[in-house]
Amino acid sequence: MTIAANANFCRHLKQAALEIPTSLAVAVQKHQKGKLHYSEIDFAALDKKSDAIAFALNAYGIKRGMKAVLMVTPSLDFFALTFALFKAGIVPILVDPGMGTKNLKQCFIESAPDVFIGIPKAHIARKLFGWGKNSVKFLLTVSDSSLAAALTGGPTLNKILTRYSSNDPYQMVKLEENEMAAILFTSGSTGTPKGVVYSHKMFEAQINVLQNDYQIVSGERDLATFPLFSLFGPALGMASIVPDMDASKPIKANPEFIFAAIKKYQCTNLFANPALIEVLGQAAMKNVYGNLPGKVQKLSSLKRVISAGAPATIASIERFCHMLESGVEVLTSYGATESLPLTKIGSDTLLTTTEITDNGGGICVGTVVDGVDVAIIKITEDNISHWHDDLKLPPGSIGEIVVKGPMVSESYYQRDSATKQAKITDLTEEGVSCIRHRMGDLGYFDQQGQLWMCGRKAHRVETASGVFFSIPCERIFNCHPKVRRTALVSFETNTEVKGGQQYENQSEIQPLLCIELEKGAEKISGASEKQLFAELKELGSKHSQTHTIERFLIHPDFPVDIRHNAKIFREKLAVWAQKTYK
Repeated sequence: MTIAANANFCRHLKQAALEIPTSLAVAVQKHQKGKLHYSEIDFAALDKKSDAIAFALNAYGIKRGMKAVLMVTPSLDFFALTFALFKAGIVPILVDPGMGTKNLKQCFIESAPDVFIGIPKAHIARKLFGWGKNSVKFLLTVSDSSLAAALTGGPTLNKILTRYSSNDPYQMVKLEENEMAAILFTSGSTGTPKGVVYSHKMFEAQINVLQNDYQIVSGERDLATFPLFSLFGPALGMASIVPDMDASKPIKANPEFIFAAIKKYQCTNLFANPALIEVLGQAAMKNVYGNLPGKVQKLSSLKRVISAGAPATIASIERFCHMLESGVEVLTSYGATESLPLTKIGSDTLLTTTEITDNGGGICVGTVVDGVDVAIIKITEDNISHWHDDLKLPPGSIGEIVVKGPMVSESYYQRDSATKQAKITDLTEEGVSCIRHRMGDLGYFDQQGQLWMCGRKAHRVETASGVFFSIPCERIFNCHPKVRRTALVSFETNTEVKGGQQYENQSEIQPLLCIELEKGAEKISGASEKQLFAELKELGSKHSQTHTIERFLIHPDFPVDIRHNAKIFREKLAVWAQKTYK
């Protein structure tokens, strides 16, 4: 995998502007007054506008190396601003507004931004919650209203463009391959959000994978439902079509809007997280888009669908595939903010793994992409400073997933302790120091070299009799027709008698299964509940992974992250179970 040194991520946009200047680069959908409207920009105009913004930012006093919070809703301005920041070597700080005000404030304390660029609503929140109050020196408001800017802070983007206008080509800053290019904060679904330092090399590696492993070519059109991924479109010579939806809450998306955008622009690619895959699949089966009874909405222009961010259920992928033409697959990618993508698996192959998954074998996430090294090591909470091959476990052994490659981040921003916990120093074949990242996920390789996921390391339950892994255990019980999903948690119980001896106040960890029921079965109680638990116990007794699980609790509605609606907050459920179980 070749990475261009002393270059800039935006060189790909510049190339597209030269080769296909009048081709569509970005289209943004907006639902207003009962109708769908679209704003568009071609590659030449996007390149020119981002050049103009880069000049204006520099003239306003925002220079290379400064860090800029960017809280702008998906729009043409969002794309032009982001590319301008990259061109100027200004480090964008990208956060998920859905992580909550408390986490956002902590993100801004750690990242210490010099600049805050946002829509009026973001500036109001900045003032209300004190975001970046000790570090921000420059404010910029993205709004057509000068009054809104005056009330919330800083000039408008249009004002500085008018004041410092330039039609000259901007000389892009050239970055060293490991130079910080952006700070992307993790969702914090299993802990406090951490700022992942993205380098020029990481962005280039991701573009290489999309071109080589996913076969994306210039001229395609992508229905982009995640802001960061949408930026890769123009960098690949692919138009990004942005639907009117809240990217932090895909489960709330209107399927009709998404279907309309795909149809209007004949999109060839769709990037969607598992929650949106589920929403769109359900909508198609219910004929939401005005199909004739018994017919499923077809998305005939799509050549591929990429799902990432969390494990998608096999059922939702199978349902979604009914909308695709023969030979078109849903490609599930495994990775994280710190390193993405690492593996891929097509839906045709994934659907053949159902029996293994249902019997507690984990979820298959496929084969490793080119240029990436994935290893499985023994589970430990200890820091590992230096890599040696003796750490590796053989195929079939469940352990922690550790990855190395050009798209793997080397550190967290201002989080030395987290960096030491997650990073292992290694050497390349040429003897150059590099980093392996501990994913915090557990899994194993099968004999065919496919990687299988068994859940988060933090979600395993260790007992005196063995270790229980979340995905293998939960999938077995999820097969019960009344069960929507389950969550394995640890339960601490006092053992009164053991081996004929009295043990006072001795705590023992046992597995407990929290259950969320399918719709229509939520009101189970009394004898019906006992019957369900007996059936689950019988189901679990048939498998080595679950035969000792005997404690069950019904929870009305699992706490989950708002983006994926799949990452269950098992830590909250464990506290609830400890208080509730009798």
